[in-house]
Amino acid sequence: MCPHIATNVDMQILQGIAVSPGIALGQALVIEHEGLVLTRRLVEPAAVAAELARLDGAVDAVGQEIERDRQAVAAQVGDQYGAIFSAHVQMLRDPHLYQELKALIAEHRLAAELAVHQTLRRYARVFQEMPNSFLAERAHDLRDLEARLLNHLLDRGPSGAAELDAPTIVLAHDLTPSETARLDRRWVQGFVTEAGGEGGHTAILAKGLELPAVVGAGSLLADVLTGDCVIVDGDQGVVIVRPTPEYVARYERELARRRSRLAVLAALRDLPAETTDGHRLQLLANIEFPHELSACLDRRADGIGLYRTEFLYLGSDVEPTEEEHFEAYRQVVAAMGPRPVVIRTLDLGADKMGHLPRTEDEHNPFLGLRSIRLSLRNVDLFRVQLRAILRASAVGPVQILFPLISTIRELRQAKLFLHETMEDLEEAGLAFDRNLPVGMMVEVPAAVMMIDHFLPEVDFVSIGTNDLIQYTLAVDRSNKDVADLYQACDPAVLRLIQATLQAARAAEVPVSVCGQMSGIPHCVLLLLGLGLTEFSVPPAALLEVKRVCRSVSMRRCRAIADTALQMQGAQEIDAYLKEELKKVVSHESESRGS
Repeated sequence: MCPHIATNVDMQILQGIAVSPGIALGQALVIEHEGLVLTRRLVEPAAVAAELARLDGAVDAVGQEIERDRQAVAAQVGDQYGAIFSAHVQMLRDPHLYQELKALIAEHRLAAELAVHQTLRRYARVFQEMPNSFLAERAHDLRDLEARLLNHLLDRGPSGAAELDAPTIVLAHDLTPSETARLDRRWVQGFVTEAGGEGGHTAILAKGLELPAVVGAGSLLADVLTGDCVIVDGDQGVVIVRPTPEYVARYERELARRRSRLAVLAALRDLPAETTDGHRLQLLANIEFPHELSACLDRRADGIGLYRTEFLYLGSDVEPTEEEHFEAYRQVVAAMGPRPVVIRTLDLGADKMGHLPRTEDEHNPFLGLRSIRLSLRNVDLFRVQLRAILRASAVGPVQILFPLISTIRELRQAKLFLHETMEDLEEAGLAFDRNLPVGMMVEVPAAVMMIDHFLPEVDFVSIGTNDLIQYTLAVDRSNKDVADLYQACDPAVLRLIQATLQAARAAEVPVSVCGQMSGIPHCVLLLLGLGLTEFSVPPAALLEVKRVCRSVSMRRCRAIADTALQMQGAQEIDAYLKEELKKVVSHESESRGS
């Protein structure tokens, strides 16, 4: 799988941003974008008409190419991903852009490729320099459009379309959406980029294609050649170039363990999630995209505990319509049948919403205008989503979840807009569930401290451990310089989870945990011991969590939690829980063998 094994001196380990989980090993395929040489070629006055015709021909050809990519991606992972390419078509057909290109050719007599290169590079620089990160990402789309046009004008083949015949890891400075869409899934195992971020189109497509991916890995192309062995750890955001035999063996063993574990877990698919002493648990799935439904249904999820809706906004440069919202929700609700679907309203920051007016750049988006704050500030946007969610509730059991609630006032405002939207739908004669359950995310310490006041206002709560850890420990989880401080098992975090579970149980309000912590096997023991009976986890973690639950008694989990809560450090707790999990798994294996 990785024949080019170098010495330990040559090995490189880089840290980037994990945007799509999984582990992949393969030979590097380096996609080069530089090296394009354009000379200043002027056309004769008599040849201007022909040059304009060349431009029109390239524009038409690129339009057809984008449509083919859109259809191919939509067929693989859904229409919402195809919307990325619809934005490219809008750019391509923009009248102002076309007139500018036409003027450079007709009036300044530039060759068509020079006009394209000069104009689109200038636009890309303007976008790249914008402080708004969402708009800065659009520079990448303009460069993709430029590359497509130049490929046709210079009669070059599309980049990234190399013939592959072995497991391959694609490396590039920053893959364009078109290149990502063309990756041959038969051989491409994963990819790595020097640039990019979690909100970029390439990251979105990586998740949709389910390719292990790391972006923002820094400078790496200067020291890697096509054919070098590369390991991509999409769980940890780690890239290993030219690994030693020991590293290759370690990751191959991990891949083998994962395959073996999947075979064992498959046997649990139709069994109930139940502890050894008879406590029945609910195992729901977190999803980001409708295409994940097949994995949820295959693994017998009890419902969708968290349907993230951000892809509707990130996949396009324009605000999604009510019908686009509704169709995305209807598809999931219909497929799940009688099982509940919890739809969370928009959970993005204003820095990712390029179509909204901005007054100034935010220095700290995590503490700024985001999630429910953004929705309450942009009521028209909020009502569109509320209408679509309510309409979907006529198809099947839907619950609505408000994110980042930190004050009673925010929750009541959100509920008020929901009730007003219900009245609008009633007047319009549109069907919906008047008794649709309303819940809130518990992900800031303020919500935990006031939980006794929140509980009478909601039908359920969902603990979002990802943000709860971040806000409790004052750690930016995407900042590698402080990543070691981001600890799910920190005693402060555990006390906040415990307080929420105890208060919800006393108030008889259902509570779930939907953050990454709920899908970590050794943390499952702790959460069970704290009293959690409803888990919402990524589809890939459903059977692993079920295995842990079916291997242990609730009584033992309570003892484990009591011991852990007496400890003072996250590392100590983490080590203790992992040791307890080993005992549980070992006992289960012995029981199965006997």
